[in-house]
Amino acid sequence: MRIAVPTGWRAVATRLNPRSYVDRAARTSPARLALIVFATIIAGITSLLCLPIATANGLAAAPFVDALFQATSAVCVTGLTTVETATYWSTFGQATIIMGSAIGGLGVMTLASVLSLAVSRHVGLTQRLLTASETQSSLGDVGSLLRAVIGTSLGVEVLLTAALLPRFLTLGLPLHKAAWYAVFMSLSIFNNAGFVIMPEGLEPHATDWWMCLPIIIGTFLGAVGFPVILDIVRRRHRPRTWSLHTKLTLTTYSTLSLLTAVSVGAFEWNNPHTLGGMPLHGKLLSALVSSVNSRSSGLATAPTSEMHQTTWFLQDILMFIGGGSASTAGGIKVTTFAVLVLAIIAEARGDQDIEAYGRRIGLSTVRLCVSVVIIGATAVGSATLLLLQLTDLDLDHILFETVSAFATVGLSTGVTPTLPDSAKYVLVALMYIGRVGTMTMASALALRERRRVIRMPEGRPMIG
Repeated sequence: MRIAVPTGWRAVATRLNPRSYVDRAARTSPARLALIVFATIIAGITSLLCLPIATANGLAAAPFVDALFQATSAVCVTGLTTVETATYWSTFGQATIIMGSAIGGLGVMTLASVLSLAVSRHVGLTQRLLTASETQSSLGDVGSLLRAVIGTSLGVEVLLTAALLPRFLTLGLPLHKAAWYAVFMSLSIFNNAGFVIMPEGLEPHATDWWMCLPIIIGTFLGAVGFPVILDIVRRRHRPRTWSLHTKLTLTTYSTLSLLTAVSVGAFEWNNPHTLGGMPLHGKLLSALVSSVNSRSSGLATAPTSEMHQTTWFLQDILMFIGGGSASTAGGIKVTTFAVLVLAIIAEARGDQDIEAYGRRIGLSTVRLCVSVVIIGATAVGSATLLLLQLTDLDLDHILFETVSAFATVGLSTGVTPTLPDSAKYVLVALMYIGRVGTMTMASALALRERRRVIRMPEGRPMIG
């Protein structure tokens, strides 16, 4: 005999069901969902890193500020550190850090896909219909979105591990240590986390193509974003049918990578502390690594602290631009930069519409891009002012660290470990804002669109 459940109790049970809550939050308040999820994960990783077992000596627990900084850097896939990852943390601590990066990378791709539904102006539909529209999949296949993200990530990470393991073995490491290094670095590379587990760092491998090529390829795959990878895989035989987002991302990312390689190579070619002492193939390889690490991974084979200030300023710009949307890279995203460049070109030509690859880009998208850039620049500027007040460092060092934190890149001039605790907390907030801020800003601004029956007469204030 079945016992009828009162409607009121059924409603309460539905509200308390975590799956129902997440589904409802994804449809009604995706920005709040992103903030809560990332904050919760950071809190969990921080608590684990505060345990004595997480440190190398296993006796004293890490200071709270260092554990929080490391956890935020891991979950936000940044790579900035206040202590040496390879020597300060135990194997348990390193495993906690890299798993936080893996979870953060997956969270970025999946949450950004959900948040992009709001930006696409389909907020009034169900989550199933929204996701189907955004990922170009059939309605019956939407349930496989998360499996596709996880499968893609694991597939790339397994391939990177397979490529790096033989190299670590040839360096004379025992099998278990070589396997751990390969797994750690593959997760760090694809998730653009920027952490290095080798005590000697990556600088001794600056001329090692076997080591650096997986870094370049893995960083690229992680930085272009899951929507781009999915679109290419599904339409690999029909490049002309790729979405506008895919075409803009690949074109802009590749162009910026080429310009970065040429510029960094030219600026540092004769610098004896960076590329100057390397053979020709080493200089070319380091320039190629710089072409991808300056906007996402932060895995550097040449010491950033020894680079010219000209290179620092160039990297400030590139880090701020970042990588692809719904990817493990940060920044304002390459599509935002591309749309603004196209808007400038259209204005210079006197064109009424902004067009790219046979598609017209609406003015609402341009307004959104301008908002993201200004809010991002405001966050970086505010943090820079605070750090200048809290420290005695010069503007070049402070600006580089703040842009790297906001863009979740992880490159550093070497001053982060020396910062006072108050300045470290500023960078923690900036990394969090930089990781979830651009996604939530886009979602929140899109959700606030109002339709008015009466519109004011158009005015033209003087510009420029």
